[in-house]
Amino acid sequence: MGLADMTRPLTDAGRAGLAALLDAPRDAVIALDFDGTLAPIVPDPSRARAHPGVVPALRALAPRVGAVAVVTGRPAALAVEYGGLAGLAGVVVLGHYGAERWEDGELTAPPPHPGVAAVRERLPEVLAALGAPDGTWVEDKGRSVAVHTRRTAEPAAAFALLRGPMDALAAEHGLVVEPGRLVLELRPPGVDKGAALTGLLRERGARSVLYAGDDLGDVPAFAAVEELRGEGLAGLLVCSGAVGDVPDAPVRELADRADLVVPGPAGVVELLGALGEELSRPAAGR
Repeated sequence: MGLADMTRPLTDAGRAGLAALLDAPRDAVIALDFDGTLAPIVPDPSRARAHPGVVPALRALAPRVGAVAVVTGRPAALAVEYGGLAGLAGVVVLGHYGAERWEDGELTAPPPHPGVAAVRERLPEVLAALGAPDGTWVEDKGRSVAVHTRRTAEPAAAFALLRGPMDALAAEHGLVVEPGRLVLELRPPGVDKGAALTGLLRERGARSVLYAGDDLGDVPAFAAVEELRGEGLAGLLVCSGAVGDVPDAPVRELADRADLVVPGPAGVVELLGALGEELSRPAAGR
């Protein structure tokens, strides 16, 4: 994908965002979701790994822009490990929707919400009482707990069965539910990718941003960019559109709001590579 090819599907706002990024890259932030955007979706999240082109692309981009950030619902340390990011200078990882921050090899985070421990203890009995089908499994993320239905015989039906009860359980313990691709994540309120991204953009004094995501958890980040455009920030919203064998409703929602849709992590890597090549060329103001 060359940069000329990349511009064709963009909206007017997306073209303006791309132009601003290329004109003043030191004032730009490139922010990226992890699962489904930098790493292909896999049945077992513990086996997810970044696309092999991610590290080279970010290594080329990081010295040329204001900041590169990975914004993820995963623990920051896991995103660093699974992404191979530990050796990359200039990359910030905002984990647990911004509750954790990894930068220059250091991890900072507040104490966990007490409701997470309570939900973790109660989930087995709640799932048993609901008759959760075989294949339903719980992922303990430390600061949140996720219930997956991807391995069940009828993943969408299992997701629908559990959605209401998980909402009720989360509310009982002061948490909220973040739905995703065949997963329901019970996590603390007031923490989302939109708030995390906004905080980073203000901290860095960014004048433009590229944000790429693939799932409902990325909607707040999209909404934040849309709102910040009204304050003069230029933004390019990218949907990583590979859906594989899972329902594509989350992707469709993002695609409807995106300036550009690319075919999954491979497309994201191609896009980042094209940006890196363009920014490596001598140009006035860079």
